Amino acid sequence: MNKHILMAVTVTVASAAASVASSAYAAAPKEANGMYVDENGMTLYTFDKDTQGSPSACTGGCAQAWPAAMASDSDQPSGKWTTESADGGKQWAYDGKRVYRFAKDTKPGDKNGDNFRNVWHVVKP
Repeated sequence: MNKHILMAVTVTVASAAASVASSAYAAAPKEANGMYVDENGMTLYTFDKDTQGSPSACTGGCAQAWPAAMASDSDQPSGKWTTESADGGKQWAYDGKRVYRFAKDTKPGDKNGDNFRNVWHVVKP
């Protein structure tokens, strides 16, 4: 193969890979059926006891029942979706409120945690 063609192919492939890497951010949670869900379609919730800019008020057993909806390092805030510092990384937040999943939701669309003890609420647009 001609050296010039090989070099052109190498540069093209490298440029394409760099372009994909720079734009390959995961999306914020998505809307489905009037609520927000994670990448697997599981319902997302907010906790009334959390205050904006503070650590999560859900710890210990609470955190086992209500695991934080974590964001990856490549996830980027968008609109009302931001990330907050959390143990082990970044947690999604919607309109300033940290976001969680509920362990008793077993399949996409379940919302067994909605209004649980009047402090857990489905995240809605």
